[in-house]
Amino acid sequence: MFPVDRRRRILQRVAEQQTIKIGELARELGVSEMTIRRDIGRLEQDGFLRHTYGGATAHITKSIELAFNARALEHAAEKRLIGMRAAEDLAATPVLYVGPGTTTEQFSLFLSRATGTQVVTGSLPVASLLGSRPAHVVALGGTVREEELACVGPIATASLARYRADVAVIGAAGVSARFGITELEDDLAEVNRVAIGASSRLVVLADGSKIGTDAHAVVAPASAISTLVTSAWAPAAELGRLRAEGVEVIIATAARRVGRARQPEGAGT
Repeated sequence: MFPVDRRRRILQRVAEQQTIKIGELARELGVSEMTIRRDIGRLEQDGFLRHTYGGATAHITKSIELAFNARALEHAAEKRLIGMRAAEDLAATPVLYVGPGTTTEQFSLFLSRATGTQVVTGSLPVASLLGSRPAHVVALGGTVREEELACVGPIATASLARYRADVAVIGAAGVSARFGITELEDDLAEVNRVAIGASSRLVVLADGSKIGTDAHAVVAPASAISTLVTSAWAPAAELGRLRAEGVEVIIATAARRVGRARQPEGAGT
């Protein structure tokens, strides 16, 4: 297994269990404990982990724990794969807008940021994750929604007017060719609408349960989506209709993410 694959495996284990034991992981991957310690040191240097006695824990603050609601437990493996794939593809983006949501939180968990880059977000969990790394993070401010810990309202939308982004990365309650991107709440939808208008490209992260479904608040038409990253069990017919609207569809799979690692339940090829 290549070093990058080992490190992704370590991050996967931390994302699943919130902690790892060096000895156990060394035996599982067939390498020395010193090799795992070096991997953890590199991940800690990049801001992904916090080293503890005998292992490592996720560099996750209380805001992430507060955001760990029932929706975060739904389709967790698929969201993790989607977030990791999108993070790989967008790591070199100079300016990102990252919207609120459990899938965008996974994206932020695995996003490697470099000094001098900028992230604008209305999500307090996302700001907390990325703010501990070498990146310039701007939190919008405004009224905070209790469940998502998302900044909404006129202060948040006014703050967005001060910035532009190369790529907007958002989640969605529903994605369909007919109604495009939809959200459950209009205040969340409005912040994403404004962010999309100030971005050069739109990437939507949505697991298969969201594809072909619609909520009541329309964010943007399907034609506005540059890329959709979704899971293998998304309805093929609906994906075909989205492609006909000009959407690039990427299926996130375990194979790209972790080499020989076991593919999580629910993920396909």
